[in-house]
Amino acid sequence: MQRLGRLLTAMVTPFDEQGEVDFDRARKLARALVKCGSDGVVVCGTTGESPTLSWDEKLRLFGEIKEELGDDGDVIAGTGNYNTAESIELTQEAEAVGVDGCLLVVPYYNRPTQEGLYLHFKTIAESTRLACIMYNVPSRTSCNLAADTVIRCSRIDNIIGVKEASANLRQIAAIIDGVGSDFLVYSGNDGDTFPLMALGGYGVVGVITHLVGVQTKEMMEKLLDGKVSEAAAIHRRLLPLVDAMFLVANPIPLKFAMNYLGHRVGPTRLPLCPPDEKTANTIIGTLSEHSVDLVPF
Repeated sequence: MQRLGRLLTAMVTPFDEQGEVDFDRARKLARALVKCGSDGVVVCGTTGESPTLSWDEKLRLFGEIKEELGDDGDVIAGTGNYNTAESIELTQEAEAVGVDGCLLVVPYYNRPTQEGLYLHFKTIAESTRLACIMYNVPSRTSCNLAADTVIRCSRIDNIIGVKEASANLRQIAAIIDGVGSDFLVYSGNDGDTFPLMALGGYGVVGVITHLVGVQTKEMMEKLLDGKVSEAAAIHRRLLPLVDAMFLVANPIPLKFAMNYLGHRVGPTRLPLCPPDEKTANTIIGTLSEHSVDLVPF
């Protein structure tokens, strides 16, 4: 099984002004992200507004973006939800269109036990040959994937990593201590990339990497090269941008920022709505203090 890249961007889903998926813009955005530091993209994750996308829209996005990138970048399909059977079906259909892996979020709303979480991920993984990355984001799911459960899941051959967005560095350290060296621990929070990698983690599934992918990759490479103070300086410089992109629910600030900068990605779908004036002005002010890597697309 191929080793996935260290820097994956959780890609927004471009919509046109009528709120329909703009598949051409999605292809161009994926290509631009790979040109600007990303090793691949996560398609139809939370940043891609997966709760508001239909099954057919998701499958077409998986296929078109994989066709666009080919071997130039990893395409990870967001196929998990709170229904194990549905997650299996979408994962298998994503495999059929040729993606490189799948992202499986911790089930939300129904709040399973740790045994239920283990069985959920195990059952999905056993249904596919795809590389599976679990996604722990307790702030959205109200359910934490414990370190012991991650370690247990890591022994399943094609569960190859976890996107850790708990912001609990003790838990992340316990995961890194307990899994094999080939298990990929990704930061799910842009602001945690530096400390997570300093603990021995692998990389990031980023949001601000839409805007500063080159700078984020430079930070990661300097850290891997032992240039810790230089990496830390980049990390500190980017933190205000991280804060701005999460003033309200992601991807509201990011889509506003991209549209403001001329990178047309359209509106969010309801129930997400544009930021209020105060939030918008804060985002604009923060953008004015940062250089942006994303090329026109």
